[in-house]
Amino acid sequence: MNVVVAGSGIAGLTAALHAQEAGHRVTLVTKGSLGDGCTRLAQGGVAGMYGERDSAAHHAEDTMAAGAGHADPAAVQALVADAGARIAELIARGVAFDRDEDGALQLGREAAHRHARIVHAGGDATGAAIATALVDAVRRTTITVIERAFLLDLVVVDGAATGVRLLRRDALTELAADAVILATGGAGQLYAHTTNPHGATGDGIAAALRAGAAVADLEFVQFHPTILASGPPFLISEAVRGEGAALIDDHDRRFAFDSHPDGELAPRDVVSRAIARQAAIQGSPVRLDATGLGGAVLMRRFPTIDRVTRARGFDWSREPLPVTPAAHYLMGGVVTDLDGRTSLPGLFAVGEVARTGVHGANRLASNSLLEGAVFGARAAAALAPSTAHSPGPRRAATVAVEAAPPSSSSPTPPFSRAALQQLMWEAVGLLRSETGLVDALATLRSWSASTADPATIAEHEDANLLLLAHAAATAALIRTSSLGAHHRIDDPVPENAHARPLASILESV
Repeated sequence: MNVVVAGSGIAGLTAALHAQEAGHRVTLVTKGSLGDGCTRLAQGGVAGMYGERDSAAHHAEDTMAAGAGHADPAAVQALVADAGARIAELIARGVAFDRDEDGALQLGREAAHRHARIVHAGGDATGAAIATALVDAVRRTTITVIERAFLLDLVVVDGAATGVRLLRRDALTELAADAVILATGGAGQLYAHTTNPHGATGDGIAAALRAGAAVADLEFVQFHPTILASGPPFLISEAVRGEGAALIDDHDRRFAFDSHPDGELAPRDVVSRAIARQAAIQGSPVRLDATGLGGAVLMRRFPTIDRVTRARGFDWSREPLPVTPAAHYLMGGVVTDLDGRTSLPGLFAVGEVARTGVHGANRLASNSLLEGAVFGARAAAALAPSTAHSPGPRRAATVAVEAAPPSSSSPTPPFSRAALQQLMWEAVGLLRSETGLVDALATLRSWSASTADPATIAEHEDANLLLLAHAAATAALIRTSSLGAHHRIDDPVPENAHARPLASILESV
């Protein structure tokens, strides 16, 4: 089979390697350079290495609980069942995960994990180690790599994906394929504040939407709680809190316990909202206090964070760091089955571009790299000619609806990417309401109607962001109850009250 993989993070690289090893002819196209994207930036690690008191069942339970009961139990089971094999594969491909003096893998703990089960490399440089190893592995194969190729659209013939349309060096190119695997990542650039790189503009999801593929759960956007509140966005790994760092207000009080009994180690959506509320109350950023860990531990365990924070004028071994939430991860995306098949025959999706069902309404920390590895491999294994064009998953898709009339008659500001990002941050961000969502949709419709057809890559990115912004805001308006990362301030219920009780979650796992 001729297979085109679009994207070169852990999901795309894994899918391409497995497809090539299975005998398929693989072309890997990527928007930037090979290995660019979010994978290289990941700090925490890969969940799924279980100690004596831990198990895959415990990992599944934690994943379901963090996802507010909205995750697909079958997808979660597939994730945790394959975790050991995928971590072993990464080691075999050259990823040097950190080990102790006896040679055993060091295991870290992050929020909402009951045990330390996360392998890491270079202290806090796990993503870079994985990207380097997988890129080197691809370079050693016969996989054709096309860099700096922007995905314009999917080619669809007779109701099936038969290739991709690319913009490269201002020239249009089409690649024919028996199967297309989308691995283009998320859409963090929807927001004014994000940990995502500039290329995270939702190109794959937008192309799938235009091609008629089902999408779902776009209202669930995870905001990472701890981004350094000084200079360009820089993520302070959740593993820092897993090692014992505390969140404190301007009176040195650990305020996170007001929102959840697990305090700083509560699910990310809860911690992010707690930080946002406290910052609003005190009129200044909250602080992350890691001073109790000591300078030697911080430098050894978190060398990247140590270097960057010191370069920005902070000695975090002696003073707490100012932190704030930022958009980090999209739980929704192109709907898939357990092997990456979408509702469009011939089209697969893996990684953050996909809605596999493993994350539910809120992703458990360090499950993202694992998801890319697990479902990248599963999609490649499902590429036999007899299955590539089989029916995709039967799940409800996010649907476009006409929003109610705007609640105000304020003039619509002129469109710019910055204006779009600010609108999404304010109306479709951490805290949402019907009034804000309705007004945001009115503005988005006005912008969509007034913008010219895109020509440049930047204009195509803007068009993709506009399309996804409308879909996400619509989904957020339809879901009137708070759930996980989707928090409606006009839904008068306590924090996480809509999550299923843990007992009922465990019964379905």
